[in-house]
Amino acid sequence: MLTIASRLDVMNRLGRAMADPTRSKILMTLLDAPSYPGVLSRELELTRSNVSNHLTCLRDCGIVVAEPEGRQTRYAIADPHLAAALVALVDVTLAVDEHAPCVDSSCTVPGCCGTGADA
Repeated sequence: MLTIASRLDVMNRLGRAMADPTRSKILMTLLDAPSYPGVLSRELELTRSNVSNHLTCLRDCGIVVAEPEGRQTRYAIADPHLAAALVALVDVTLAVDEHAPCVDSSCTVPGCCGTGADA
C-alpha cells in the first residue's frame, strides 16, 4: 500500500520528469512507439548525448524502461497504465485549455478538437 509520503514521491518524480520540455517531447514520442536514442535525437533534432541524458532521468524516475537489443538500447514507457494515464492527462489538459492546438483529431473528450458539448 502506498503511503502519503510515497504518493508524494511518485508525484514529484512524475512532475520532475514532465517539467522539462525536452523530456515531455521524448515522452510524447515514446507514447507512439518504443524508440532508440539515435532515432529520438534525429526525430526531435537534438544531440544524442542530450537525449541520452534525458532518457536517464526518465528511467531513474521510473517512467521509461531501457531494454537492451543487441548493441542498441530500446526505450519504452514503463507500463501500459502509465501510458494511458499520460494520454488521459494530455487529453484533459487540451479539453481545459481552449487555446491549445489540437494534436488528436480523434479525441473524444468533450471540448477537445471541436468535439463534445462545446462543438
